[in-house]
Amino acid sequence: MENILIQPVRRPDLVAALFVLAGCGLLLLRLFDPATSGVFPPCPLHYFTGLYCPGCGSLRAMHQLLHGNLRDAWALNPMAVLLLPFVAYGLTSEALLQLRGRGLPHLFLPAVWIRALGVAIVLFGIARNLPVHPFDLLAPGALLPL
Repeated sequence: MENILIQPVRRPDLVAALFVLAGCGLLLLRLFDPATSGVFPPCPLHYFTGLYCPGCGSLRAMHQLLHGNLRDAWALNPMAVLLLPFVAYGLTSEALLQLRGRGLPHLFLPAVWIRALGVAIVLFGIARNLPVHPFDLLAPGALLPL
């Protein structure tokens, strides 16, 4: 039996198109405030149930980050602000893998850490809906007046 080395399929055109699309999305997010513009759709969970999902406030937080307002972004969704560098690293690594066949160094995370992150995200989503102090401060924008 032969050992066959499987090479990843590279799609530089797709990566370039995704970069252009992401750039346009970031430009729209920079120019239009998701809280007031009506350009971006509301969170479906919040719209239909009134509950905040773990991602509620993320677009508004990214808008604030694009304007350099880390404090306001943190007040809107601290989980999104914390996870953004890791998501950016993963997307950059994948793009480099598609473009040059080699991504950024892989960070090995044991399965228990990945499960713990999933649990943390679910608990964050639950905690931000509790109407008791200090959990009520996790609701999107609750920290802005402080």
